[in-house]
Amino acid sequence: MRRRIVFGTIAVLVVVLNAAAWNSAAFSDWYIAHVFPIWVNSYGRLTGLFPFSVGEWLLAVGVLLVVLALAFGIVWVGIGIVAGFRMLVSRIFLRGGKALGEADSLREGKVFGEEGAKKDGDVKKGGIFWSFLSFSKRFYTFFVWTLLLVSLIMTLNCFILYHASTFSEHYFGANESEYTLDELIQVYNMVAEQCNSLAKVMERDENGMVIYSGSVGKNGTILDMADMARELMQQLGETYPQLEGYYPRPKALLSSDFMCQQYMQGYYFPFSMEANYNDVMHILNIPSTMCHELAHLRGYIYEDEANFIGYLACVQSEDAFFQYAGYLSVLNYLNNDLYHAWENNRNAYDAAAALAPPVVVDDQVWTDNIFVTQEEWDRINGKALIDTEIVDAAADVFIDTNLKVNGIADGVVSYSRVVRLLLQYYKQS
Repeated sequence: MRRRIVFGTIAVLVVVLNAAAWNSAAFSDWYIAHVFPIWVNSYGRLTGLFPFSVGEWLLAVGVLLVVLALAFGIVWVGIGIVAGFRMLVSRIFLRGGKALGEADSLREGKVFGEEGAKKDGDVKKGGIFWSFLSFSKRFYTFFVWTLLLVSLIMTLNCFILYHASTFSEHYFGANESEYTLDELIQVYNMVAEQCNSLAKVMERDENGMVIYSGSVGKNGTILDMADMARELMQQLGETYPQLEGYYPRPKALLSSDFMCQQYMQGYYFPFSMEANYNDVMHILNIPSTMCHELAHLRGYIYEDEANFIGYLACVQSEDAFFQYAGYLSVLNYLNNDLYHAWENNRNAYDAAAALAPPVVVDDQVWTDNIFVTQEEWDRINGKALIDTEIVDAAADVFIDTNLKVNGIADGVVSYSRVVRLLLQYYKQS
């Protein structure tokens, strides 16, 4: 009875919290400001003690539990079919006392391993069937409790965040004005010029690939990429207060090859409060991805906002490698929007471009602006159990559905809304 009360209380809490978040941005804002940091500073610090991604292992365990639940369910369906068939056969084809005796034994469970008949009016239960039945009951009880707790954790560390005020509402004000093509070209040119300039000062190996040898922190110490990302996010918090606070070290995922097949650069695991990244992708994608995932730990769950925050964190750095990575992280978004502007209204584009021609991006920049090197793609596809196109399509459906379920109407397209944030930011600067 006590377990049922606890179960019911948690279930009601999950429903109430989600209902409050969906109906009140003020509630979500209050939660992110006063409650969400508690989980980062406690649970996030705990999982941060482990050198590997705790969330990745929890996810693997979760997949195993789902597989077992489905497998046991199939077994029980089979048992039910066999039992029903035998019962039907005994009633149709058998007559007399023998038939009744077999039917009685079936109902009593003897065919599944009951030891003995009746003794003193009690049925003694044993054998493989009854052991499996007992185990299944315990397993499904555990499975249902696990689902409930996962629902609570996802609500506390993810679902509520989707209904809070946006970054732009917090710091730029509610601005729904349209931006001009001239403004788009201006921001694009600034980013393109920075990319062209920074590409020339990168340290490279004999094959022309960019090398990262560490960064100098604000106190003069040499930091690796993960600690530099943490420092830059804390530094950004001096301008944007919600970004203040503790940041755990971003962690590489063991399943980075599989992430490449999904064309995913990083993951925020709400059930472990960790920022995770793909360490197989090209090195210049990693800095902005680290900062992007860390932004989720400050309550900014929207992908476009995390993209924008990752960009700001990188370009404010005095380290040229981080700056270059930051500018590269938005180059494709700006380039795509510029192309769409040309495609939709070529006359307007030609008129704007005549006044401020778009900067030509150097070939070296496009060479650096890749997701995964061809060598890595060959290795990944050579050993992949599932074709990359299938994995990518499935990942797109999952991510798009998840975003839409949480109120992001345009799904994965929301990743590209970072351009609007860039235009808004530079217009106010």
